[in-house]
Amino acid sequence: MHTSASIPQDLLCDLLVVGSGAGGLSTAITAKKLGLDVVVVEKAPVFGGTTAFSGGVLWIPGNRHDPAAGDRAAMETYLRDQTGPFFDAQAAAAFLDHGPAMLAWFERETAVRFVPTLYPDYHPDAPGGAQVGRSILAAPFDASQLGAELARLRPPLETITFMGMMFNSSNADLKHFFRATKSVVSALYVARRLAAHFVDMLRYRRGVQVTSGNALAARLAKSCFDLGIPIHTGAEVRELLQAEGRVTGARVQLQGGELRIGARRGVVLACGGYAHDLARTAQRYPHLARGGEHLSPVPAENTGDGLALAERVGGQVDTRFPGTGAAAWMPVSRVPLPGGRTGVFPHLLDRYKPGVIGVLRDGRRFTNESDSYHDVGAALIAACAGQQETAMWLVCDQATIAKYGLGYAKPAPMPLGGLIRKGYLFKGRTLAELAQATGIDAAGLQATVQAYNTGATQGEDRQFGRGGNAFNRYLADPLHRPNPCVAPVAQGPFYAVKLLMGDLGTFDGLRTSVVGEVLRADGSAVSGLYAVGNDRASIMGGNYPGAGITLGPAMTFGWLTARHIAGALPATAAVPQEQRHAA
Repeated sequence: MHTSASIPQDLLCDLLVVGSGAGGLSTAITAKKLGLDVVVVEKAPVFGGTTAFSGGVLWIPGNRHDPAAGDRAAMETYLRDQTGPFFDAQAAAAFLDHGPAMLAWFERETAVRFVPTLYPDYHPDAPGGAQVGRSILAAPFDASQLGAELARLRPPLETITFMGMMFNSSNADLKHFFRATKSVVSALYVARRLAAHFVDMLRYRRGVQVTSGNALAARLAKSCFDLGIPIHTGAEVRELLQAEGRVTGARVQLQGGELRIGARRGVVLACGGYAHDLARTAQRYPHLARGGEHLSPVPAENTGDGLALAERVGGQVDTRFPGTGAAAWMPVSRVPLPGGRTGVFPHLLDRYKPGVIGVLRDGRRFTNESDSYHDVGAALIAACAGQQETAMWLVCDQATIAKYGLGYAKPAPMPLGGLIRKGYLFKGRTLAELAQATGIDAAGLQATVQAYNTGATQGEDRQFGRGGNAFNRYLADPLHRPNPCVAPVAQGPFYAVKLLMGDLGTFDGLRTSVVGEVLRADGSAVSGLYAVGNDRASIMGGNYPGAGITLGPAMTFGWLTARHIAGALPATAAVPQEQRHAA
């Protein structure tokens, strides 16, 4: 038995968690509730990790809001179909077995709450796919409940807020803002929201009615503080400490100096993956390997620290997925911000709207623009194979941009001139003029729009079948008929925004056991070392089956890992259900 006397320390705890996103904090909260003394350290000056920037959605098949919660066979069929040759029966069974129980536990034991969504799976017509029910969302939260700790909550991603105000992409807020100039009810709703937000800004210097991932991060942090779990921000782990063949803590750099934190039960890595590790991404991202550009909207601190720390004590990074499966792809645009700054805008909504199409530099469409961000990103990477630049342009006409906006450009009555002058938004009186402004091939663009419009006037996408499944239609315009995803690009002036490749986080991660033990190349465990969240290799096989497939497993396996460390996990808990029945 490892004794505290052999652990070099300035501070001693049972469990040290490195990182403060959903994976790390769910692990910390669970371990604390099971009686362990837990310390959380976070490299950034704020807590919340990538979770605070995210949509706050968890994919948990069988959750209490899932109308098909009893159809375990369909859930497993879908996972098997979506992960293909990378299907891990044991990990999939653990996820499906324990996901609903994890949700119930957090809602019963902590400040975390969830609400249902109407999201279909991203491939709802695939074997075992669902039309609704598997994705749930963190409930909105009044972050003023954090008290003085509010100042350390990572703000939401700047480019997807409106004057600092947050929205859920699928809720009534956004629909009212789109209709504010067309409906008295919506105009009054927007006026009330803005008034309340300005009051919060005056009182707290930031919005406090948080939604999406910011609400999840705030709720998890509130639960930590309620339990007395310290979250040390500005605390970077420089080295894992070892004694007697076991990881026993870490050497942590703080603003005031260095601290050695001993951990009797071990260290959990939850550093958010490697989206900003330039060396790893250059090797694993195909578009970077061929000389292209990449913009990630995830926190800048996600530099692969957890992977590097584990590798130095024998852990192995799992890179089995093909290059197009290395990360969760997201088409993004570079946004000019005040003070000469630039931001990254993830194109979550505009691609689904009728009258918006995506083209390559040669003017051709290359995919169904209303597929998921990951699918569109993977298609873009493939379409630009052999080229140095991996880029696309979203194109629309005057009526469409006035109704829906385009990227960071807001719908009417918000002005567009500033973004045109700054080179973010391109405008042309004709398609040929737009092509000249963007560098798109004019003949190719004109031919593409002409061919697209032939079907679009009847609500048809004859090339890619846009609007053909429930997910395509979910974030489109339900009031636009006959196809909520398809309208012609008809009347100038025309507009375009250039999109580059980005990501929402990495799928590659540390090789682990089902309960999160970091494994060596020979399959043996690095004693005392665990990984959760994006530091752990994804169980999704480099694919993106539905909304929340990062946060759902992150919290489920964080919960399982903590229970394993605390000795509260039954021996059969990580054994596939079918094997237990056979036994």
